[in-house]
Amino acid sequence: MQYIQVTFSFVSIQEYQKDLLINELAEIGFNTFEDTPNGFSAFIDDDSYSQYNLTDALIQFEDEFEYAYTVTEIAAENWNEEWEKNFEPLIIDERCYVRATFHAPQPQYAYEIVIDPKMAFGTGHHQTTTMMMQYILDADVADKVILDMGAGTGILAILAAKMGAKELIAIDNDEVCYLSAKENAALNDIQTITALWGGKEVIPAREFDIILANINRNILLDQIPVYASVLKNGGDIYFSGFYESPDLEMITDACKALKITYCDHKKIGDWVAAHFNKSE
Repeated sequence: MQYIQVTFSFVSIQEYQKDLLINELAEIGFNTFEDTPNGFSAFIDDDSYSQYNLTDALIQFEDEFEYAYTVTEIAAENWNEEWEKNFEPLIIDERCYVRATFHAPQPQYAYEIVIDPKMAFGTGHHQTTTMMMQYILDADVADKVILDMGAGTGILAILAAKMGAKELIAIDNDEVCYLSAKENAALNDIQTITALWGGKEVIPAREFDIILANINRNILLDQIPVYASVLKNGGDIYFSGFYESPDLEMITDACKALKITYCDHKKIGDWVAAHFNKSE
């Protein structure tokens, strides 16, 4: 499979502006982002790339900041070599250690996750993934049935499985992410994760104790009614992939209409993760 790498450079840009641009790129299919000395690179599989969509997404930023970008075709094996050079182990709350296959194990941590991300999103380094992992670490997931939407590498499902979750369904609409989640579950010797390729249409018609959804605001708003239909009364749902304003209020309102109540939220930079509970 071939990928497209779009490398952005900026004269000056605020962190929130960078996050907004990344969010827009994610909306049109870019699923991996890597910082560079002068900006960042965004990656998308060749079949999903559209120069028209990219140009359209960038129009709104023309008066916000100066930027330049280059578009390069990149083979999957070259991407793997690149992330291996830059992937650093990650420690979440001194309890979870995330590493690649070529890093040494660190058995002093309660949970160790081995991730081979390839082109999939979710190594724990992004703020949204970090906050979702923090929520999982503090949650009671033992013996629970969990739905992980926008699973990416499967890192959230893997953590929950290591913490004793009974069964996990990990869904992503990107084939690379779907395959990555399957591979990473096997890499961590997890047999309780079932990976599915698709969107809300492949969510099984059954009840879940917990739902994890790290996607983006528009997709969340579209899928919340489906989540509400499969979440048990008293069940918990954790969202991330959006901003505090206006996104959190919009998501809270959508949940409230379905008897799903806001509990609390976390914030790192401009990104937010939030905890909700379905009323009995």
